[in-house]
Amino acid sequence: MNDERLITHLRHVDLAVPDYDRQLDFYTTMWGLDAETTDEGIAFLAAAGSPEQYSVRLRKAAEKRLDLIAFGAANQTDVDALAERLGRAGVTLVGEPGRLQTPGGGYGFRFFDLDGRTVEVSCDVAVRQHRKLEEGESVPVKLSHVVINSPNPEATVAFYDEHLNFALSDTLMHPRMGSMMWFLRTNRWHHSLAIARGPHVSLHHASFEMRGIDEYMRGTGRLLRGGVEKVWGPGRHMAGNNTFSYFLDPHGNTVEYTTELEELDEDTWHPHLYDFSDPTVSDQWGTANPMNEFVARQSFNDVDRGIFVAPPV
Repeated sequence: MNDERLITHLRHVDLAVPDYDRQLDFYTTMWGLDAETTDEGIAFLAAAGSPEQYSVRLRKAAEKRLDLIAFGAANQTDVDALAERLGRAGVTLVGEPGRLQTPGGGYGFRFFDLDGRTVEVSCDVAVRQHRKLEEGESVPVKLSHVVINSPNPEATVAFYDEHLNFALSDTLMHPRMGSMMWFLRTNRWHHSLAIARGPHVSLHHASFEMRGIDEYMRGTGRLLRGGVEKVWGPGRHMAGNNTFSYFLDPHGNTVEYTTELEELDEDTWHPHLYDFSDPTVSDQWGTANPMNEFVARQSFNDVDRGIFVAPPV
């Protein structure tokens, strides 16, 4: 393992959706993202407070899937070094590093992780004109983190540790089920990626940071009033100390409003092993509906049939 961390932050999550018009309406009108760039059957949706060109890409497709998770790197030297490191380790690259054709351009490459999902790493993407959100604005500031399901999470966690130098912040466990979720970071934020034990490969949820507690609650209320199905929340997690309200988008993907994700002192931080059979671990406030089979089942999502099947190692 190379100890040098070459990934700097999370950029965007890309979703394939069957009912494209309905999804586009949900993510703009209800969720609060801006349709920065749209074309026939594809939309790049930006968060108002983020310098990233887009936080979500929607693509019209026959079947829903997680197309891509994208991360940033500091410069072309680091992108090239990471591609070389992954290739040398036998990780399947989609292609060699080169110019990106997506909004904002940039330089990057894509590869397949252990579960076969596509990951992109890029640099030199043009900074989007963004703004500081005003008090009371209940729209996302940025994409906070992405959580993925894996039927073999220990191996997937090891992949992101060994090849990409993601660091473990905390783990959730249950006395009967063992370890269930691993929170991984690539900067001082508690997690930009988490890996959950699930029955199949899929997206668990994508989370969006709000301006503050008031804006987070206003956004949660807007979705409730709008009839969007709530899965879990509002509450505050122990791991990451962030607030949470989980909802389902029109195709059953779980999306979250959050705020106040913990910033760590990486030099002194030691990972916790939290037992989520203790209800205060799931929700410190005690305001959320209980974590039960319904909540867990929604987060399993549908089988991602579009996932590339990696060759046996």
